[in-house]
Amino acid sequence: LIGTSFGDMKLKLYNDTPQHRDNFIKLVSEGYYNGILFHRVIKNFMIQGGNTNSTTCPINGDFGSNEFENYVLHDRGVISMARTQVLNSATSQFFIVHQDSYFLDGYYATFGGIVTGFDVLDAIASVNTNFSDAPLTEVVIESITVELNGYTPTDPVCAN
Repeated sequence: LIGTSFGDMKLKLYNDTPQHRDNFIKLVSEGYYNGILFHRVIKNFMIQGGNTNSTTCPINGDFGSNEFENYVLHDRGVISMARTQVLNSATSQFFIVHQDSYFLDGYYATFGGIVTGFDVLDAIASVNTNFSDAPLTEVVIESITVELNGYTPTDPVCAN
């Protein structure tokens, strides 16, 4: 559950991309995202959160162009890991797709999706932004919680 200053979005995490899913779970369990902003918002594309100055280890990308089969498409509401131009550079930043963005398929690791709270996604995606896509009104990630239901995540492996 992602609790934001705009309301809650309930997510389901998928088994298709274990590196990214378990990295996200690890950061959530440490309270890493509490108080961090959705710092980049592009209506009809995505909302992005996470630490822009992350010092966590970069992980190998679980996506097709990195020779990993990931069949989850970038449909509306899907959560995916952000990265730089370097394929194995994902750390803590993630984005939630506002509108279908299939041009990302094979290049970014999808690892879950919204189950409820699409109205919150729409509200966040509709905030006014500046020239750098930063919201003019802060969109705070107040907390993220994960129900593991007996699952024990593995520690992410840092990319070489």
